[in-house]
Amino acid sequence: MSSEASLLPPAVATSPIAAASASNTLTESISNTDFYIGVGLAISSCFFIGSSFIIKKKALLRLSRHGEVRAAAGGFGYLREWIWWAGLLTMGLGEAANFAAYAFAPASLVTPLGALSVIISAVMASRFLNEKLNLLGKLGCFLCILGSTIVVIHSPKEKEIEDLQVLFEMLQDPVFILYIICIFGSCAFIACFVAPQYGHTNVCVYLFVCSGIGSLTVMSCKALGLAIRSTIANGSNVFSTWMPWFLIVVTVTFIAIQMNYLNKALDIFNTSIVTPVYYVMFTTLVITASAILLKEFSKMRFENILGDVCGFLVIIIAVFMLNAFKDIDITLTDVRGLMRPKMQRLSQYDEEVLVSTHLKERRYSYGSSDVFRKA
Repeated sequence: MSSEASLLPPAVATSPIAAASASNTLTESISNTDFYIGVGLAISSCFFIGSSFIIKKKALLRLSRHGEVRAAAGGFGYLREWIWWAGLLTMGLGEAANFAAYAFAPASLVTPLGALSVIISAVMASRFLNEKLNLLGKLGCFLCILGSTIVVIHSPKEKEIEDLQVLFEMLQDPVFILYIICIFGSCAFIACFVAPQYGHTNVCVYLFVCSGIGSLTVMSCKALGLAIRSTIANGSNVFSTWMPWFLIVVTVTFIAIQMNYLNKALDIFNTSIVTPVYYVMFTTLVITASAILLKEFSKMRFENILGDVCGFLVIIIAVFMLNAFKDIDITLTDVRGLMRPKMQRLSQYDEEVLVSTHLKERRYSYGSSDVFRKA
């Protein structure tokens, strides 16, 4: 008998081990598929969300020209404007794709990818709102893409939580409850006491409320998406319990609050300021909430955590470049001028001063200053 067993092929002799290995490979393949589905949904949502900012801004500008009460002053005239509703529908499509992405990929990956919406918004603002996108802005767009790529490479790729009961137990974590209390308390204080006095002069006031509530919205969407996915995949009707319906009410309420304060910020401040500041604040709070609730960084190696943080910092620098220097009229020609020999730059400076003297005004080009004359 032993001699017959020794003649069996190795694959047959070790079939349980081979089957287990094949099962693990299949599970890993499914997990990777879910990961890239989440990435694809997150990227597609950026196109819709980025364009929605521009569409809604066009509607608000149109209302202000018609003498309607502005959203920042408590007016709701934009509800009668079809362009605003088109922007809301576009944002709804983007949020739906974003919502679906949270069911497939970690929140610490999906949220930072929202930087791509900053690029879409900046490019469309330069085209449809006559807002300038100079050389530094274009470099910022490139850095956004670079930072997003780094985040995708180093983001957590462990299998997502699939048991809804486990997630509900996580929602009762004392540290996460403390985070919720801090967000509600700070947002209520800012909305009641800070916003009436400083909301028209500081863009961070309205956007902090929007971002704080938004971080809780993402966690609610994560749980709701898991409930929907569990119902479709496993056939278990989790909606027979009260928790999913409570999550729906919470999500809708939080989104309404976000829209209200985002409209106030868009009505007062430039789109190219609102979009990146909102992105940085919202993403930071979402990553914080995700780290507390889902503990997505607990199973990551140090180099991946460092890479994820560096990618996020690259994105922050990119959105800063997109807006801090947006009013500087700098082109590639100006940069080439800085690389010319010093005497040639001095000669060009003298010619510009000579021409401006005849025109009764003094004109300086970017990169030309009194430093060249002192040299």
